[in-house]
Amino acid sequence: MTTQVGIFPPVFDRDPGTLRRFLALAADAGLDHAATGDHVSFWVGAGRDGLVDATAMAMLHPTLPVHVAVYQLAMRHPVLVARQLSTFSELAPGRLVLGVGIGGEDRHEVAICGVDPSTRGRRTDESLAILRRLQAGERVTYKGEHFDLDGAVVLPAPDPPVPIVVGGRSEAAVRRAARLGDGWLGIWVSVGRFAKVVATIDEVAEQAGRGAVAWRHGMQVWCGLGDSREQARALLAPAMQGFYQTPFERFERYSPYGAPEDVAEFLAGYVRAGCRSFNLIPCATDSDAAVEGVARVKALLR
Repeated sequence: MTTQVGIFPPVFDRDPGTLRRFLALAADAGLDHAATGDHVSFWVGAGRDGLVDATAMAMLHPTLPVHVAVYQLAMRHPVLVARQLSTFSELAPGRLVLGVGIGGEDRHEVAICGVDPSTRGRRTDESLAILRRLQAGERVTYKGEHFDLDGAVVLPAPDPPVPIVVGGRSEAAVRRAARLGDGWLGIWVSVGRFAKVVATIDEVAEQAGRGAVAWRHGMQVWCGLGDSREQARALLAPAMQGFYQTPFERFERYSPYGAPEDVAEFLAGYVRAGCRSFNLIPCATDSDAAVEGVARVKALLR
């Protein structure tokens, strides 16, 4: 199976004209998808609505798929999300992959949405169980800890259904992916850890009667692209420190930088461990250089 390589547009420049040009460049360069994140109010109030962003990108390019990585599902009601997926699928069928996570970095972001941060995992489990049934066109009656539904139905059901991959580094997230997802999306994990997760998911899914899933395991990776490792690091480090409000050294061993050959060499181990899709967040001198560099990484991985 060919490993797909997608790209995040520039985080802080989403002018529609600029974004349209960026998506056209990415598609013309042979990249497999664009990606976007999702935050309501991250650290200093920053963020973007992932499904609104994905819809905009799908409308700005006629064919390029979009991955949301990752949607903070615990902050939303699953019936409303099911309607969003249905609407997106009418506009751009088969062009969305929804990554979901619990938003572990900023608990305050969760709390201001009226959700107890300690319940995020359980809420996400319930939401995924409901969402999968609604996507199948079922009429859902459900009574759980967080949701109580009587005959909920959302039509038309997406055709094809929107794949859902589960992000997160915890054991709970891995088991959630095995039981309720179409794949796992890793971030800041080693190749060895990635391989162990793939094996665990196979085992847990088999026990849950899900032995025939066409898994979409992937990795989300920040990377620096430049003429030298020094230049690439100088581009990558301040971008990550500014976004996460954390020293770059905490992320450095999981965040490759240098020429495309350096980045591809780093990613190749994940491919061997079972990774089938990358969402790359490139830091380069400009958008053109970012697209060119990521396209070269894809070519090297093939």
